[in-house]
Amino acid sequence: RVIHAETVPALIEASGQADLLVVGYQGRGAFSGMLLGSASLHCATNALCPVVIVRPNQAPTPTG
Repeated sequence: RVIHAETVPALIEASGQADLLVVGYQGRGAFSGMLLGSASLHCATNALCPVVIVRPNQAPTPTG
């Protein structure tokens, strides 16, 4: 289903009819080192159902 609306409010509204809300994390905000992006954080704290946040695979950082 395609919804033409602001992303976060549309996801919060849809969460009222869902068993689970799955959102991705892209880390494109002002603080790329944050654990969660602002949209995923807002969904996690305001959704009306459980939320899973999927982060992309990250290559290990070489040490030494």
